[in-house]
Amino acid sequence: MLRGRSFTRGVNLGGWMSQCDYSPERLNGFIQKKDIAKIASWGMDHVRLPIDYNVLENEDGTAYLAEGFERINRAAEWCGEAGLNLVLDLHKTAGFSFDAGERETGFFHDGAAQERFYRLWEQLASRCGGKPEHIAFELLNEVTDEGFMDTWNRVADTCVRRIRAIAPDHLILIGGYHNNSAHAVPALNPPADANVIYNFHCYEPIAFTHQGAHWVSWLDQSARLTFEEAEIPENYFDELFRPAIEAAEKNGTELYCGEYGVIDRAKPEDTVKWFRMIHDAFERHGISRCAWSYKEMDFGLSDARLDGVRDELIRYL
Repeated sequence: MLRGRSFTRGVNLGGWMSQCDYSPERLNGFIQKKDIAKIASWGMDHVRLPIDYNVLENEDGTAYLAEGFERINRAAEWCGEAGLNLVLDLHKTAGFSFDAGERETGFFHDGAAQERFYRLWEQLASRCGGKPEHIAFELLNEVTDEGFMDTWNRVADTCVRRIRAIAPDHLILIGGYHNNSAHAVPALNPPADANVIYNFHCYEPIAFTHQGAHWVSWLDQSARLTFEEAEIPENYFDELFRPAIEAAEKNGTELYCGEYGVIDRAKPEDTVKWFRMIHDAFERHGISRCAWSYKEMDFGLSDARLDGVRDELIRYL
């Protein structure tokens, strides 16, 4: 999996350097060394660290914030001590966020914003790249609209070339539209080199994994669904992943599922059932993955609600 490197089973560190209030208390305290050690004790081999651009650069992108890069390097040190690898995920860039509520717009139509994106990745590669066997790069979280794909393919290819001048051997993860859906993987360009990996996210079926989620406008906020009521066919994930699997095979690369999980409104026992089903599909098809998310963020794997099932649950991460 992932070219023989240890990025097979991981956990996201959502809400630390992304999707937060960016206060010093949050940035310095939400995740601690002990949390990284706990993830390692679960048998994971890596973590994925979502990072927003404003943690790393000033408002207009004319200067970089040393403390942001220092936090990433501190996280990398903690991971190294715990025997974990690290995926650096640019969760939001100037001009684009997967969340319309963030009001980040224009990236796909603005050459200056794209240049800013390239320069930020050059900074990440040079300041936080570390050893390629231990750190991977995920260019951008969850492209939304299918109409962005021509631009995104061009931007991603350019960004890979610019990173490669600094970090020639790191794994680079690239995903497609509809918030990185598996069915969008075939729309990606063929990988620029042997260490570019196709990436997707999976929260299907949304009616089960996001029940009660206020940010999904079409869902009945009061509806609750058991795993049995969701009526998920046994081959559901095999069929869901098929377009991505076929695209990866056609283009000589591998697959990484960078996010998957179940909201905290679902019953713990039902959460385990869903994780078991998707885990079996990952194993059948050799797909590396990283569960969302370690703590809080409506999906917290370490939250008290899962205390009674966690030992079983982590078998299926």
